[in-house]
Amino acid sequence: MARTALHTALTKRHAHATGRAEAETGAPPSAERGSRRAAVAAAAVPAVVMLVLGLWGIDRGTMWRDEGATFQVAQRSLPEIGHLLGSIDAVHGLYYLLMHAVLALHADEVTLRLPSAVATAVTAGLVGAIGCRLARPRVGLWAGLLYAATPFVSHYAQEGRSYALVAAGSALATWQLSRAVERGSWRRWVEYGAVVAVTALLHEFAVLLLAAHGVTLLVSRVPWRSWRGWGCAAVAACAVLAPLVVLSQRQSDQVSWIPTPGYPQAKALGEAFAGPGEPVLAVTLLLAGVALIAPLPRARAGALRLPAVALPLALVPPVLLYAASQRQPLFLDRYLLFCLAGVPLLAAAGAERLLGVLPWRGWVTAAGVVVVAAGFVCRIPYQERERLPSSRGDEPARVASVVGRLAAPGDAVLFLPLYERRISLFYPEDFDGLRDLTLKRSPAASGTLFGEEVTAGELRARLAALSPRERLWVVWDTNTVGTRWFRAQRAEAAKTRVLDALYREGPTVFVHGGAVSQYIRR
Repeated sequence: MARTALHTALTKRHAHATGRAEAETGAPPSAERGSRRAAVAAAAVPAVVMLVLGLWGIDRGTMWRDEGATFQVAQRSLPEIGHLLGSIDAVHGLYYLLMHAVLALHADEVTLRLPSAVATAVTAGLVGAIGCRLARPRVGLWAGLLYAATPFVSHYAQEGRSYALVAAGSALATWQLSRAVERGSWRRWVEYGAVVAVTALLHEFAVLLLAAHGVTLLVSRVPWRSWRGWGCAAVAACAVLAPLVVLSQRQSDQVSWIPTPGYPQAKALGEAFAGPGEPVLAVTLLLAGVALIAPLPRARAGALRLPAVALPLALVPPVLLYAASQRQPLFLDRYLLFCLAGVPLLAAAGAERLLGVLPWRGWVTAAGVVVVAAGFVCRIPYQERERLPSSRGDEPARVASVVGRLAAPGDAVLFLPLYERRISLFYPEDFDGLRDLTLKRSPAASGTLFGEEVTAGELRARLAALSPRERLWVVWDTNTVGTRWFRAQRAEAAKTRVLDALYREGPTVFVHGGAVSQYIRR
């Protein structure tokens, strides 16, 4: 009798659990398995598509200045990297250490960009996973594909900087937030806090993600236990980040060139997030409006609503950074790539509201994919433009090739301003045998990005000592030489006066962002 009673109790318990699961999911176990397969596909398909797009044209044939900084710093020894971070670029310290390990395997431009391409693919998959968790699989599929089809995303998928990795960390933290709120446990909140901390260490402005998530919790009216878990995780992440914030404040001269943002910068960010062109921006805003006016129901009991997650993610960090930049300008679109994921999530939710009423579920899903694909085809010129060598601010490889073609071993070279020395650090083979007239201490030895230079008096002596057979080549930045900023740099102005007193400019070869001139003794 005891065994019979136990069997009966277990049977009732199983039936109760099964009924509860069906009530929560709204589907029997077989349908639930199908939904899981759809969710996996909704994450995997955008990830694969984004990886293909990230690898398409990844070797542009030149690094631009920011990528080159990663390339030359990451190849220094660990003590040399530590020496550098004490004076400059501390905000990128963790990324440099990561790339130190990556470039130790193989140092070239493709390897430099591979982590960003992979991270962007992961982000697209996570956007799909978030859409699945907060709505349904096809919303996730559409959102992930929209993310992958955005030219702004492709730009940073092929750049050797930290922004794509920061975006991946932000998407992972957002996904973890939804899990922790729904089925909170200390382990999940610890995981969430760890991801936020690492993401912010990759770039400290990612800490604004916490503000977005705080607004999500506020509008969602989550219980006290969720606030407690999130609060502990947020405080821990901020404590980890605090030393970097203090150190980077001492290095704020690095970003002194950033202008105070206005309407043009805000509009440009909106078009970067939605896609280039005002029609695309208008359609995206329309779909987002639909998602907000008629929000999708919760995916399950206790789950967050998609608009409550996506809208703060897309708006709160840009608004906070824009407001802060009115006092200390720091507003750049690349600093905000990590919150772009909210836009395709809202657009996909709006499309679901408009198309979800149709009875043909499979056809509706396919139609959404076709629309995204058609939008991508229309924007192929923008995608192709992102993969051109001229898509960035300069082309150091072309400048270096001009030097390699014109100069001969034994010639002298001078850089205007001093940071143009980066070209010789990115492509040293084109400068073999040339004498750097202004270099006093190398970048690695001085703990700087571009080295320390001699005084104007020493430069005068070195120029006067050049023999008639030694030609002088000046590598200069066409974007800055002659500008108000350049004239305000005392060392550069003194260097230019000494050069012009003894030499005159001869034949010059111009390329995008730079030039190489032969200077002839007066």
